[in-house]
Amino acid sequence: MGHVESYRKNEKYAAFLDAWDPAFYGKYVDALCVEGDDRRILDVGCGTGQVVEQLSRRGYRARGVDVSEPAVRIARRRGGHCSLYDGRRLPFGAAQFDAVGAFNVLEHVEEPEAFLGELVRVLVPGGRVVISSPNFLRVLGLRDYHPRMRGLGNKLANARSLWRIRHRIRQAPESVRFERMEPIVRENFAPDDDAVVVTNPLQMRFFLERLGCRVLSVECTDRPVPRLVEWGLNLGPLRYLWFNSFLVAVREDQSPVG
Repeated sequence: MGHVESYRKNEKYAAFLDAWDPAFYGKYVDALCVEGDDRRILDVGCGTGQVVEQLSRRGYRARGVDVSEPAVRIARRRGGHCSLYDGRRLPFGAAQFDAVGAFNVLEHVEEPEAFLGELVRVLVPGGRVVISSPNFLRVLGLRDYHPRMRGLGNKLANARSLWRIRHRIRQAPESVRFERMEPIVRENFAPDDDAVVVTNPLQMRFFLERLGCRVLSVECTDRPVPRLVEWGLNLGPLRYLWFNSFLVAVREDQSPVG
């Protein structure tokens, strides 16, 4: 069974997503909100439709797609315009949406580089893309919930990985790829046990720029925190070493993607 297929009919995973506090998505929803009338917004990996519901309440034409059949059923009961897709090719033509986002999805896809290309492909020139994923290469921080982040040895290894990525971006950009990892299988599921991609803000920024986007912000905070705290955590290059990878970008390239 492929990684995407493991979610396809997984009722427990859909229930896990449905139990998330809607406030958890607050910063992501705010970042997706673009000015103008009759704006179309796509949430990729919409889960049980919380984000689509919030955007619809704000007056946007919001759509969602997900690979999970039970999650999409719950989303539709909420009244959201959500549909099933194969986890690879988005079922929309090019330049269809004014904003596109993926919240904690990139780390779970089988082809992350192609996935980012799909997000940009369906985005209108001048449109906004918002992506949030864990920083599995974090070097700073405590209370790390995933083994890849935990302990001094892993943090030193992560620092070396970031140095190698920076070197490759400068010297051999065509060779840059996200590192893959095996999912963790255990009875008591924890967040991101099922992650298969070592997501990090450095590579996420690199690929967005390669796809013709201008990155507006890179932050290590994926939810609202006190303004002064957020400013301090995201000061300078330290934001690449902390908790998460929250990026907002604008598509500038007019040429077709994919």
